[in-house]
Amino acid sequence: MAVPVILLYLLIMAALGSSALNVVIAITIVGTPGIARLVRSLTLDIRTREYIRAAETRGESPWFIMFVEILPNARGPIIVDSMLRVGYAIFAMGTLGFLGLGLPPPSPDWGSMVAKGREFILAGSPWAALWPSLAIASLVVGLNLLADGLREESMRYQ
Repeated sequence: MAVPVILLYLLIMAALGSSALNVVIAITIVGTPGIARLVRSLTLDIRTREYIRAAETRGESPWFIMFVEILPNARGPIIVDSMLRVGYAIFAMGTLGFLGLGLPPPSPDWGSMVAKGREFILAGSPWAALWPSLAIASLVVGLNLLADGLREESMRYQ
């Protein structure tokens, strides 16, 4: 987690080559430690609560405690984090496409559209780069707002 994310993306994509599956693999490999850290910290926090002690006193199995007691109580933060990570993944796909390491050329990619439109900025026509950039930004902001709304709703029922 100490290595910069973009550097990991570049290393993985340079090693695997550019394809849709390799982009998904790169984003998954880079994002897994953060998700594991969140789930572990949530589990360690929930494990200390009284209802877990009550389930242990009742003689429930560890599987029952994990899936019936811990998982439903960790669901809210995990859903919010997953929505934020979808936004990060979209931004990463755009970055890889801009650098030429994203999806192969016949596939439509906002990052490669921005890279192509960059050629026309100095010619006085920034629109070719502006619209895909606004599409990426509005999608990521919309997903962040959705994640914030999910967080508010999950806090309402606790």
